[in-house]
Amino acid sequence: MGAVGSVDVELEVMKWLRARLDPSVVVRDELDNNLLDELPTVQVQRIPAGGDDGIRLDRALVDVDVYAATRPDAVALSATIRGLLLGDLRGSTTAAAVFSRVGTISPPAIRPYENTALRRVGATYEIYSHPA
Repeated sequence: MGAVGSVDVELEVMKWLRARLDPSVVVRDELDNNLLDELPTVQVQRIPAGGDDGIRLDRALVDVDVYAATRPDAVALSATIRGLLLGDLRGSTTAAAVFSRVGTISPPAIRPYENTALRRVGATYEIYSHPA
Protein backbone atom coordinates (compact mmCIF):
# COMPACT_ATOMS: atom_id res chain seq x y z
CA MET A 1 0.00 0.00 0.00
CA GLY A 2 1.05 3.57 -0.62
CA ALA A 3 0.06 6.57 1.46
CA VAL A 4 -2.16 6.60 4.51
CA GLY A 5 -5.69 6.21 3.24
CA SER A 6 -4.66 4.66 -0.08
CA VAL A 7 -5.97 1.38 -1.47
CA ASP A 8 -4.26 -1.87 -2.50
CA VAL A 9 -4.24 -1.16 -6.24
CA GLU A 10 -3.05 -4.67 -7.15
CA LEU A 11 -5.92 -6.30 -5.28
CA GLU A 12 -8.55 -3.91 -6.61
CA VAL A 13 -7.39 -4.22 -10.23
CA MET A 14 -7.29 -8.03 -9.93
CA LYS A 15 -10.85 -8.15 -8.56
CA TRP A 16 -12.00 -5.69 -11.22
CA LEU A 17 -10.46 -7.74 -14.05
CA ARG A 18 -11.83 -11.04 -12.69
CA ALA A 19 -15.34 -9.59 -12.91
CA ARG A 20 -14.84 -8.71 -16.60
CA LEU A 21 -12.71 -11.48 -18.09
CA ASP A 22 -13.79 -14.99 -19.01
CA PRO A 23 -13.93 -17.17 -15.87
CA SER A 24 -11.32 -19.49 -17.42
CA VAL A 25 -8.70 -16.71 -17.12
CA VAL A 26 -6.69 -16.88 -13.89
CA VAL A 27 -5.92 -13.43 -12.47
CA ARG A 28 -3.30 -13.29 -9.71
CA ASP A 29 -0.43 -11.31 -8.26
CA GLU A 30 2.12 -14.14 -7.90
CA LEU A 31 2.85 -17.07 -10.18
CA ASP A 32 3.12 -20.59 -8.85
CA ASN A 33 4.50 -23.91 -10.06
CA ASN A 34 1.21 -24.85 -11.77
CA LEU A 35 1.39 -22.07 -14.37
CA LEU A 36 1.26 -24.42 -17.37
CA ASP A 37 -1.94 -25.94 -15.97
CA GLU A 38 -3.53 -22.52 -15.42
CA LEU A 39 -3.28 -20.87 -18.82
CA PRO A 40 -4.25 -18.24 -19.59
CA THR A 41 -2.98 -16.42 -16.51
CA VAL A 42 -2.87 -12.67 -15.94
CA GLN A 43 -0.35 -11.40 -13.40
CA VAL A 44 -0.96 -7.96 -11.88
CA GLN A 45 1.89 -6.36 -9.94
CA ARG A 46 2.52 -2.86 -8.71
CA ILE A 47 6.09 -1.89 -9.51
CA PRO A 48 8.26 0.21 -7.17
CA ALA A 49 7.61 3.53 -8.88
CA GLY A 50 4.80 6.04 -8.99
CA GLY A 51 3.84 8.10 -5.98
CA ASP A 52 1.08 9.66 -3.96
CA ASP A 53 0.04 13.00 -2.53
CA GLY A 54 0.56 11.80 1.06
CA ILE A 55 -3.14 12.06 1.78
CA ARG A 56 -5.46 10.15 -0.57
CA LEU A 57 -4.45 10.22 -4.24
CA ASP A 58 -2.25 7.32 -5.34
CA ARG A 59 -0.37 7.15 -8.67
CA ALA A 60 0.53 3.49 -9.15
CA LEU A 61 2.57 1.96 -11.96
CA VAL A 62 1.19 -1.51 -12.55
CA ASP A 63 2.64 -4.30 -14.70
CA VAL A 64 0.09 -6.60 -16.31
CA ASP A 65 1.62 -9.76 -17.78
CA VAL A 66 -0.40 -12.27 -19.77
CA TYR A 67 0.78 -15.88 -19.99
CA ALA A 68 -0.83 -18.09 -22.63
CA ALA A 69 -0.11 -21.24 -24.61
CA THR A 70 0.39 -19.35 -27.87
CA ARG A 71 1.64 -15.94 -28.91
CA PRO A 72 -1.65 -14.99 -30.63
CA ASP A 73 -3.61 -15.92 -27.50
CA ALA A 74 -1.30 -13.86 -25.26
CA VAL A 75 -1.43 -10.87 -27.63
CA ALA A 76 -5.23 -11.01 -27.93
CA LEU A 77 -5.85 -11.24 -24.18
CA SER A 78 -3.38 -8.45 -23.51
CA ALA A 79 -5.19 -6.24 -26.04
CA THR A 80 -8.53 -7.03 -24.39
CA ILE A 81 -7.15 -6.08 -20.98
CA ARG A 82 -5.68 -2.85 -22.35
CA GLY A 83 -9.06 -1.93 -23.81
CA LEU A 84 -10.78 -2.65 -20.51
CA LEU A 85 -8.27 -0.68 -18.44
CA LEU A 86 -8.18 2.36 -20.73
CA GLY A 87 -11.85 2.35 -21.64
CA ASP A 88 -13.69 1.10 -18.58
CA LEU A 89 -11.50 1.32 -15.46
CA ARG A 90 -11.24 5.12 -15.64
CA GLY A 91 -14.09 6.59 -13.64
CA SER A 92 -15.13 3.26 -12.16
CA THR A 93 -15.42 2.36 -8.49
CA THR A 94 -15.08 -0.74 -6.37
CA ALA A 95 -16.04 -1.15 -2.73
CA ALA A 96 -12.59 0.16 -1.77
CA ALA A 97 -11.40 2.41 -4.61
CA VAL A 98 -12.26 5.12 -7.10
CA PHE A 99 -10.17 5.06 -10.28
CA SER A 100 -9.72 8.50 -11.77
CA ARG A 101 -7.17 8.21 -14.55
CA VAL A 102 -5.53 5.35 -16.43
CA GLY A 103 -2.79 5.60 -19.03
CA THR A 104 -0.32 3.34 -20.81
CA ILE A 105 3.34 3.68 -19.85
CA SER A 106 4.47 0.73 -21.97
CA PRO A 107 1.99 -0.88 -24.41
CA PRO A 108 1.58 -4.64 -24.66
CA ALA A 109 4.68 -6.32 -26.07
CA ILE A 110 6.30 -9.72 -26.08
CA ARG A 111 8.39 -10.22 -22.94
CA PRO A 112 10.85 -13.08 -22.65
CA TYR A 113 10.08 -16.00 -20.37
CA GLU A 114 12.32 -18.97 -19.64
CA ASN A 115 9.63 -21.60 -20.27
CA THR A 116 9.27 -22.10 -24.02
CA ALA A 117 5.95 -23.94 -23.55
CA LEU A 118 4.15 -20.63 -23.03
CA ARG A 119 4.20 -17.04 -24.21
CA ARG A 120 4.27 -13.82 -22.20
CA VAL A 121 2.98 -10.41 -23.24
CA GLY A 122 3.29 -7.52 -20.81
CA ALA A 123 2.35 -3.89 -20.44
CA THR A 124 2.74 -1.19 -17.80
CA TYR A 125 -0.08 1.15 -16.84
CA GLU A 126 -0.30 4.30 -14.74
CA ILE A 127 -3.38 4.11 -12.54
CA TYR A 128 -4.60 6.93 -10.33
CA SER A 129 -6.91 5.99 -7.50
CA HIS A 130 -8.17 7.06 -4.09
CA PRO A 131 -10.24 5.35 -1.42
CA ALA A 132 -13.96 5.04 -2.06
